[in-house]
Amino acid sequence: MSSVLDEVFETFEPSPELVSVMLGSEPAVALSLDIGTSGVRAALFDERGRELDGGSARANWILPATSFDELDADELVNEVARAIDALLAKPNHLNKTIELVAISCFWHSLVGVDAEGRATTPVFGWAETRAAQAAEELRARFNEAEIHARTGCRFHPSYWPAKLLWLRKERPDVYKSTARWLSFADYLMLRFFGEIATSLSIASGTGLLDQRARAWDGDLAQALDIPADALPKIASSDHRFIGLANDYAERWPQLSFARFFPAIADGAANNIGAGCVSADKAALMIGTSGAMRVLYEGEPPAKLPSELWCYRADRTRVVVGGALSDGGGLFAWMKESLALNDDDESIERALDLIEPDSHGLTVLPFWAGERSTGWSTTARGAILGLTPRTQPVEILRASMEAVAYRFTLIADALEAIAPRAEIVASGNALRASPVWTQILADVLGRPVSLCGLPEASTRGAALIALEAAGKIESIEAVAIPCERVYEPDARRHTRYREGLERQQEIYERLIRH
Repeated sequence: MSSVLDEVFETFEPSPELVSVMLGSEPAVALSLDIGTSGVRAALFDERGRELDGGSARANWILPATSFDELDADELVNEVARAIDALLAKPNHLNKTIELVAISCFWHSLVGVDAEGRATTPVFGWAETRAAQAAEELRARFNEAEIHARTGCRFHPSYWPAKLLWLRKERPDVYKSTARWLSFADYLMLRFFGEIATSLSIASGTGLLDQRARAWDGDLAQALDIPADALPKIASSDHRFIGLANDYAERWPQLSFARFFPAIADGAANNIGAGCVSADKAALMIGTSGAMRVLYEGEPPAKLPSELWCYRADRTRVVVGGALSDGGGLFAWMKESLALNDDDESIERALDLIEPDSHGLTVLPFWAGERSTGWSTTARGAILGLTPRTQPVEILRASMEAVAYRFTLIADALEAIAPRAEIVASGNALRASPVWTQILADVLGRPVSLCGLPEASTRGAALIALEAAGKIESIEAVAIPCERVYEPDARRHTRYREGLERQQEIYERLIRH
């Protein structure tokens, strides 16, 4: 799947200025792709990390977010390509020279390929829960605390060790026919360039990387009987993919001379795009799922709290935090299932009229299972306290509060890593609901600043690529606007603490019994 450009670039790499002369185009820009759980967004940025007006396009996945546990690998590649098509077809950008292509991609996915590079499995996403029993077997077999300290990951169905053990037992023929195990970001580059190489960032979310050694954990892989050559090569810091495969080179002549950077994981990109690049700022994101993270330059924590994970943005920066499997996806499920057919503004007004924790409901928001903070492999969603007088909008409000309670537990655990860090919120779910952002501030009892950028991950990927290419001095030097600060209300905070204690008591009885 290589192109004739491979041979050209072995001996010659044209400068951006020469490329502009050759193509008769405008100054170089960066194209950034954000491949998330709801779809893919493509956007163009200038060399200072500013998104170009009218320079974006989006393609939504055909399947709903609640089905993001098993998807066709080639269909996802086609959707990514469709987003690139849409962007490059915009008339005002037809003559742009694109020098760099940056990619942000969802963490924790797994897809197998055979010796010819064909997919042997679907793409298994983080929402895959069928490996729950395999995760429990791993906990019984290994010292999970030691593995957590090395890899930054607990034994859980969202990570590779449990997924691979499950596949070996449940789909042995597929397992035997698989030559390499990849993340979707790796599979995308295999299709685009015919080359297999993964970034340290993507590898760090597999559960098989030694975070301090910045290499695959050989002892764990050997204990799991995973051959070393079945794992992708970890790309060096200066690795670039150059020379698209013929079909794609013909399809996108604007990318003929572009250097593609190995994908950075979307969580790390979100932190960078939201300006949370030191331990004094924590990024709180609610998209389909949810997460709260700090990113900083240095090594993993000497003692990582059991509630949290630790991954990498690159070779010098780590990301520590917690992730919730339910966020905007749960909100969307509630709206549809409860037949809340009013327009979004009407629903938002109705939500705002409900007093904190006044509905008498307790929700365990585990529709897609639990990751942080308890890492239960069997947790499922629950709504308690329903009466004939309960209104659908009250159930929706209770679910939003329930998600905020789980963020409080993550914030408490992060205090050991980043005491009283400023909280910066992002994500389409929060941008669409000031009520939810205010709930978070009141539940946390801390101000929450809403990031002024609608697409933080797309920008974050662009910034780290521009930094690596020497276009900007550093990601830390780029200012991020704040749209609004939500201040907490002490009275509401006290009321919410009661709701959190009630939720946790029920959690301990039903989930941790």
